[in-house]
Amino acid sequence: MALSAIAGSGGHVPARIHTVAKVHLGMSKAGPTIIRIDLETEAEIPGLAPEEFQRLAQSAKATCLVSRALAGVADIRLKADLVTAAAVKK
Repeated sequence: MALSAIAGSGGHVPARIHTVAKVHLGMSKAGPTIIRIDLETEAEIPGLAPEEFQRLAQSAKATCLVSRALAGVADIRLKADLVTAAAVKK
């Protein structure tokens, strides 16, 4: 939702955004702990340059309410891909 809002506020309405979060668990002194989250986002946003998309994706990661709620997780990684409509139909 954060990426959609950020892109939309800049005049780039996403046609599609798909995100998967992979959570890695480990042990700490307190017990089981989320030690890493891998975010994989694929978006189709017509008219948006790849460099701008990466900037917006990083901004969304930093400001997303879920990311802020999980601020205690030491390692949150983002892989963001901008695709075209032709690539989505394959």
